[in-house]
Amino acid sequence: MAPKISIIIPMYNVEKYLRRCLDSVKNQTFTDWQAICVDDGSPDNSGKIAEEYADKDKRFVVVYKENGGLSDARNAGFPYAKGKYIMYLDSDDFIHPQTMEIAYKTAEKNKSDIVSFTYDRFYRPQLMVYHKLGLNTDKVIPLGIKKRYNVDKVKTRTVDDVFELATERTHNKTNPNRKWLIKHCQVWKNLYKKSLIKDIPFVKGILFEDFPWWSAVMLKKPRVTVAPLPLYYYIPNFGGIVLSAKQLRIMQSLCIGIKNSYELYSKNATKEQMKKWQSQFMWWFVNWAFRKIKYLKTDEEIKLARAEFIEMNKIGVFNDVPNEWYSLRENIYKFIGE
Repeated sequence: MAPKISIIIPMYNVEKYLRRCLDSVKNQTFTDWQAICVDDGSPDNSGKIAEEYADKDKRFVVVYKENGGLSDARNAGFPYAKGKYIMYLDSDDFIHPQTMEIAYKTAEKNKSDIVSFTYDRFYRPQLMVYHKLGLNTDKVIPLGIKKRYNVDKVKTRTVDDVFELATERTHNKTNPNRKWLIKHCQVWKNLYKKSLIKDIPFVKGILFEDFPWWSAVMLKKPRVTVAPLPLYYYIPNFGGIVLSAKQLRIMQSLCIGIKNSYELYSKNATKEQMKKWQSQFMWWFVNWAFRKIKYLKTDEEIKLARAEFIEMNKIGVFNDVPNEWYSLRENIYKFIGE
């Protein structure tokens, strides 16, 4: 019998964190799941560790592939997913013991295509403080990990128009609707109906692949239920070094995502959907990409950046601009010589 949930876990150089990740899956209160561990050509022992779990528990499946990046690994894991619902979990992160139970029961109760939860916002700052002080971050235990929820009493909100709640916009903390917003577009803080996302692959070879993927998902008009509980434990990148070459790749990745999504919406979205997507998402990513230019050091990098923005201008990305982004568009035009 097929499992109810398939959780896809890409792995690359995560042997330090992987057992914690896989234990958080194994220890779920909901037991009808399948974990697809995708070894993305990892040079460490990640594959061997996953095999240990698979040998003891047949719900774990290990898939091997040549290194192709996070998007490619997620795409490679999808054909093995047999569940009605799909979840994504990054292998250096972990989840609350009731994550699957809450997400599944909420989806079934509300006939939802997506159930959106959130990540523990206290855990990440704790880790950053420990790191700053030179302390062992492995010793930090999230306070909420031991909390147990009465699933029947979890307050939720369900909408048929995902654009009512999904946003990149920053909202004031006094906003009473703030807790119901699907803030940002990380793929790992949602449960998805498999039939909704089966024909939406991740764009390969880019950073921040979440944005174009989530943009395509929103265009499917999913029924979404928000359960604003901190069920995901996200490990930050402690590097923090601003390298010129890395900033160029970030900028190019963001531009690829913007162009990919803009063309998709131009062909398939209603005027209202296009307007909401541009206002709530696209211009925020355009701004992010443009801000990366100040970190570029060489003439060649600047030339490559200008080419990206010229191409976006040619396909019409900057044609319609909300008043709040008008000055940004003017600065972009100056940069590309329009």
